[in-house]
Amino acid sequence: MLHARNLRVTFTRKSSRLFRPAPPPLVAVDGVNLEIGAGESVGLVGESGCGKSTLSRALMQLVRPQSGEVLLDGVDLCRLGERELRPYRRRVQMVFQDPFSSLNPRLTVGQAVAEPIIVHGLAPAGDVVAKVADLFALVGLSASMLGRYPHELSGGQRQRVGIARALGAHAQLLICDEPVSSLDVSIQAQIVNLFEQLRGRLGLAYLFVSHDLAVVRHLSDRIAVMYLGRIVELAARDDLYRRPVHPYTQLLIESIPTTDRAAEKRRGPTRLRGELPSALNPPAGCAFHPRCPRAMEVCRTTPPALTLRRDGRQVACHLPDETLATVVLAAAKTGAQASRS
Repeated sequence: MLHARNLRVTFTRKSSRLFRPAPPPLVAVDGVNLEIGAGESVGLVGESGCGKSTLSRALMQLVRPQSGEVLLDGVDLCRLGERELRPYRRRVQMVFQDPFSSLNPRLTVGQAVAEPIIVHGLAPAGDVVAKVADLFALVGLSASMLGRYPHELSGGQRQRVGIARALGAHAQLLICDEPVSSLDVSIQAQIVNLFEQLRGRLGLAYLFVSHDLAVVRHLSDRIAVMYLGRIVELAARDDLYRRPVHPYTQLLIESIPTTDRAAEKRRGPTRLRGELPSALNPPAGCAFHPRCPRAMEVCRTTPPALTLRRDGRQVACHLPDETLATVVLAAAKTGAQASRS
């Protein structure tokens, strides 16, 4: 349904001093390839600052990429003007991280949800209010809230309004940018369950962006792991969590907190050290090599390409298949022993 090819997004920087040349641009997304099928849910995970939100906005054309393609059923959205994009934006909608800042404080929530219906002419004028009431019911809100303003609702209710607004445009794909990170834990579970129910009922496709690996695991069919503007591993959900291959993915999985004290003790301290490098001054070669426990000399000079491995997953790593297979087998044995104990 949606296919990003060699997508690259950069931001220009101004010189800090007069008459000095401008520094090189900041590369936020660097040659990303990603596919989302109809009705499929793809998770996108990574540390803060790795480019997840920029990628999601580039797919929506809210940020225009410098190169690459974003194909929606074969049509390259990057080549379309704002007017030509309008019918395609009906099909791909976004649910933002902060539901308060994404809603107009001067409009009632009923008016906010009605706006895309009116703009795209999706219902006769006399039926708009009834259509909005149906959307509110779909996301678990009462029609009595139609006349309220965003500040009169809770965070969870505002996020439900944001979802209803996206569905009002008859969207087939929702790009969800950290949609539960600003909510309380109990409310997060309700919103995640709502996404799952809507997918089953409406056949929606999702790109679910999050740094919460537990939430992504619950909602996704496939998961892409992003590091400093690049996807380093892409695999089916269960394969990724059971047998992570890329060193960064392995360390991310290790860092997932658990309430099982015995399992936490067996696992020991996480080996993920240091901070994500700055995109203003990225390391040469593989961006992860300064933090990688198995970095080789080639990792310091040559960035690895995202390639298809023999087990069907895509990995960007210089370690050969045989080495990765050994690491995966050792991890599986360790997990089996831990389960028996």
